[in-house]
Amino acid sequence: MKTVRQLLEEKGHAVKSIAPDAPLIDAMQSMADNNIGALLVLQDKKLVGILTERDFSRKSYLMNRPVKDMQVRDIMTRQVVYVGPNYTNEDCMALVTEMRVRHLPVLDNDELIGLISIGDLVKDTISEHQFMIQQLVRYIYSTPE
Repeated sequence: MKTVRQLLEEKGHAVKSIAPDAPLIDAMQSMADNNIGALLVLQDKKLVGILTERDFSRKSYLMNRPVKDMQVRDIMTRQVVYVGPNYTNEDCMALVTEMRVRHLPVLDNDELIGLISIGDLVKDTISEHQFMIQQLVRYIYSTPE
């Protein structure tokens, strides 16, 4: 089972972020432009929240205000579920299931080093299963010496 550190080595450490005082419409445009479902909210390089499509669809509707008048901080999630680089894929899958989140920022000594999504975790799990199946098929069909 891979660790988050190994997943980030394959995926990369790039993270899209936005400031809490940025216009909400700018955040949504950034998500659309980058084809992503979440932005990390950073202030002075520190993680202060996360803004997801789910936040936008649910919270902005409930606020009953024009989106053009809202800032990221108005609807961002402030209590962010995060992981460290030594968590395993299995640890992360359990966490996203239990906490009902789709994105896990990765912090190492309070420094943001990446972001893992549920898609990254599923892709890795499928890859591991395919490898295991190939090994089993190879074992089954190998000729005895």
